[in-house]
Amino acid sequence: MAIAALITWLLTAGGGFFLLGTWIAKGGVREPGRSHLPPPVIFGHFLLAAAGLVLWIVYLIADVDALAWVAFALLVPVALLGFFMLFRWLPVYRAGTPAVGQAEPAERHFPILVVGGHGLFAVITVVLVLLTALGVGS
Repeated sequence: MAIAALITWLLTAGGGFFLLGTWIAKGGVREPGRSHLPPPVIFGHFLLAAAGLVLWIVYLIADVDALAWVAFALLVPVALLGFFMLFRWLPVYRAGTPAVGQAEPAERHFPILVVGGHGLFAVITVVLVLLTALGVGS
C-alpha cells in the first residue's frame, strides 16, 4: 500500500506541476491581480506537498512509522489549500471566455481533466497514506 501511495502521489505531483507551469506561463506570477489564486496559497500548496512527498520517500527507505504520520499531517493543509484553490477556480472555469479587451485569469487555461485527475489522485493518495500510517495491509 505504501508503494501505491507513492505512485499516486507522483501522479498527483505530475498534474500539479503541469497546473503550476500553466499558471506561471499564463501570467499568474507576473500579474497576480489577474489571478483568483493567491501566489502564497499556490506556492504553499506546492511546497508542503513536495515536503510530504520527500518525507514519504524517506519513510519508504527508513521504515520509521513516525515519518508516515508526519507525511500524512503535511497532507492535511495541502488538501485544505487544494480545496481553497478549487473553490476559487470553479467560478473562473464556469465564467467562460472574458469579453474582448478584458484580461483572462491565468487559471482559466487549466484543462478540466488535469484539474479533476489531480484532485482524484490527491484524494486517493491521502487515503492510502492514512491507511499505511494506520498499518492497514502490512
